Amino acid sequence: MEEKKQEQLVKVTVRNIAESPLKLRLVADAVRGKNAQEALDILSLINKKGSITMIKAINSGIANAKVLYGVTEPESLKISKLTVDAGKTLKRTAFASRGRVSRIDKRRSHINLELTVK
Repeated sequence: MEEKKQEQLVKVTVRNIAESPLKLRLVADAVRGKNAQEALDILSLINKKGSITMIKAINSGIANAKVLYGVTEPESLKISKLTVDAGKTLKRTAFASRGRVSRIDKRRSHINLELTVK
């Protein structure tokens, strides 16, 4: 009988990012399923605020893999799961015309990232 090799997973969670989930998902869709080095290369070319946060999350996962499993090259890590979820929404008010008040929603996001060692 063959023994199943335990899959080496690295989980990264970044919480309460001050950007809406819709904007962050555009960045996440560009790198989902790629290896870590290729994802970093793609993110360095994307001109969006969320790409900086995503680069930090992937670099954190690479550092965690180095400590946990001794992985030295980012090419051997693959993004197996990348989700962007909605966090708490801060509700603020702004004055509107004709004596009214309108509400401003400041949305927050959470990034859940899983890297697998090839």
